[in-house]
Amino acid sequence: MIATGIIETLLLIYTVIRYRFSPLNRIVTATLALLALFQLCEFHVCRSGGPSAELFSRIGFAAITLLPPLGLNLIAMVSRQVSKWLVFFAYATGIVFAVLFSMGRGVFRSHVCAGNYAIFQLKPGLGGMYFAYYYAWLIVGILLSLYLSSKAARQVREALLLQAVGYLILLIPVGIVNDLNPKTISGIPSIMCGFAVIYAFTLVFGIVPRTLRVRQTK
Repeated sequence: MIATGIIETLLLIYTVIRYRFSPLNRIVTATLALLALFQLCEFHVCRSGGPSAELFSRIGFAAITLLPPLGLNLIAMVSRQVSKWLVFFAYATGIVFAVLFSMGRGVFRSHVCAGNYAIFQLKPGLGGMYFAYYYAWLIVGILLSLYLSSKAARQVREALLLQAVGYLILLIPVGIVNDLNPKTISGIPSIMCGFAVIYAFTLVFGIVPRTLRVRQTK
């Protein structure tokens, strides 16, 4: 958790220094900041326990809840073809869950710290809705990226394909782990964010430079 958080923080600092702030880079830095924040919260959940564990669980889940809308916003900026209303709807659904995790009562039943990940037990019924929200927007992001890449210029096409690959890197390993050990389903957020460090590298060194290159040539 600490190592992953440090790596994502260093990538954030590199992005700010190397690419400065633009609308695209603000999305990337926000994504990296939220990923690093979740790792920090997860560390404190496993270290502290008690009431502070619930507080950090709330902060951590609110942070990662906003990642799918940010990803869709990124796809919209790279391709310049996604409806603003779809992006708005993604943010609206994300904010609803983020507020629920931040202020809802009885959202978290308990947590368990395993060797390599944390298991968060959510309120009955909420977990299913939350994972449906999360997977739905990730799948929408993959399908949109693949569809829009088919008719885009080379640099944009490569950036969109990298976005799709980055999302698949999140989904496939988690699916394999859950298939091998169904008990790890409650640990999906923690496991997924562990693999998200690969997506972070893809963002910083793959998607951003290709997109900016296209902007500079226009």
